[in-house]
Order: sequence, then C-alpha cells, then structure tokens
Amino acid sequence: MSKIETRTARLRRHSRVRAKVRGTSSRPRLCVFRSLNHIYAQVIDDSQGHTLAHVSTLAPEIRDKLVGKAKTGEAELVGSLVAKRALDKGITQVVFDRGGYKYHGRVRALAEAAREEGLKF
Repeated sequence: MSKIETRTARLRRHSRVRAKVRGTSSRPRLCVFRSLNHIYAQVIDDSQGHTLAHVSTLAPEIRDKLVGKAKTGEAELVGSLVAKRALDKGITQVVFDRGGYKYHGRVRALAEAAREEGLKF
C-alpha cells in the first residue's frame, strides 16, 4: 500500500470508531494520535467541544525523561502523565479512542500506563 492509501485506510477506520465513541462530561474521550516521531493524547469532552487535558512527547515535563527510551517507553510516559492530569481535574472514567490504529505497540502502552495510574476505561 502506498502512503496515501495507508492514511486513507486509517482515517476510514477512525471514522468508524468515532461513529460509536462519544465523549461526555461524565465520561470524556481519551484520543490518541501517533506520528512517526511523537505520540499525542487528549482527553476531550465532545458535548462541549473542549479539550480537558493533553500531553505529548513534546511536553517539557517529560522531555528530559525521554532520552534513551524506545517509542513504547515514551508512550508509557505520555499515558501516565495524561492520566495524572485527568485525575487532577476530577476525571476518573474515559472512553478510549484509538484513532484508527491497532491496539498494539505504542497505543497499547499508552492505554495500559493510563490504566495503571488510575483511569478507568
């Protein structure tokens, strides 16, 4: 598959997931975006259209901890930090939006780290 076909297929899968997954005020959506070099996570309330918490590998809090880590290790740090930020805002339950990616590798590492920090999904 070419690069364009791969991206189109992911967006098609993502739209199927988003048709079923909605974030509410009581249970917002934990959305994951994975690029080649970084990983991003957001906790979103879709009913109001607000991002409640966000973290990426570009965040200054974890930037110095990323040196020498593999991409899955970086994803674990992002998952634990997004869970801490969500818990600080009183969010304990989320719905997980894998963004059209397989629940595997970096996406799985982020989700499991968030669960270990106390988020329920």
